[in-house]
Amino acid sequence: MPGARLTVEERIVLADLLLAGATAAAIGRQLGRHRSTICREIKRNSLPSPYGYRPHAAHSQSCARAPRPKPRKLAPGTALRERVVSDLRRGWSPQQIAGRLAREHPDEPGLRVSHETIYHAWYVGGRGSLRLALQAEARIERSRRSTRDRPESLRGKISDAVPITQRPAEADDRRVPGHWEGDLVIGVGKSSAIATVVERASRFTLICGLPGGRRTAAAVNASLTSKITALPADLHRSLTWDRGKEMARHVDFTIATGIKVYFADPYSPWQRGTNENTNRLIRYYFPRGVADFRTISQEELDHVADLLNSRPRKVLGYRTPAEVLQELTVATTT
Repeated sequence: MPGARLTVEERIVLADLLLAGATAAAIGRQLGRHRSTICREIKRNSLPSPYGYRPHAAHSQSCARAPRPKPRKLAPGTALRERVVSDLRRGWSPQQIAGRLAREHPDEPGLRVSHETIYHAWYVGGRGSLRLALQAEARIERSRRSTRDRPESLRGKISDAVPITQRPAEADDRRVPGHWEGDLVIGVGKSSAIATVVERASRFTLICGLPGGRRTAAAVNASLTSKITALPADLHRSLTWDRGKEMARHVDFTIATGIKVYFADPYSPWQRGTNENTNRLIRYYFPRGVADFRTISQEELDHVADLLNSRPRKVLGYRTPAEVLQELTVATTT
């Protein structure tokens, strides 16, 4: 049967035809096999000269190489499975898990697993599947991103606003740390909010609670200033924000932190793409239409920020934002 392994009877016919001088194409037609199958059989199972192709020896070699059932890498009870389950609980994607394991164990295949294997264990793993182990906890399926609407009343002219076109060029190439992007994440009913800022080079994230969830300029200024001033001065370079009025006190922020604020063009979220992508990740923990930030403590926000900052990213070579920020900080101070 085409596609199945050659039988011992077929190998005997092959040997006779080969001895008679038939070509691989002719043998293939005789056996109903593709000529590439015949060529591969002769190449793989022939004995060293002068013995050449021997059908019974070839059949024995082929059977010895036949794949045997292998233990599953993610079988229940294995250390690798426990590591994968743990990382899935932390919100890591299968690709992030596979990339991080490859980075941590480059010379130990037994401690690595492909993201395809993780997906397979999730979707078709049967009774021992990761799906049953984690239920709805893991970040396997992503919801489609939707455009976030902002109330028109929160937009308008901001005095002394410096456009993004005047932002230093070093902020664009992501080699120098200390250039940030920020925005608000709005809670259920648009009645509360948090402020988020992301460092462009490392993707290091800070999540700032606002008193009572209020998104006033005074509250945003105080919260951001408190978080930013706790960082080393080398990370105080620039902040890119949208045109929301919550940043109306940007001059006070600059005086307090030394960070110059630049404003993206109206309705141009791609100019703050790093922050937009990070806010999508934050929404995994605080779903749209559900989260009321008036009831969420700063400790909870810091915990989510720690989870994001310790998650390996493909764009960072499967290093974590915390690792990259540390490397960049050391490199720019030595």
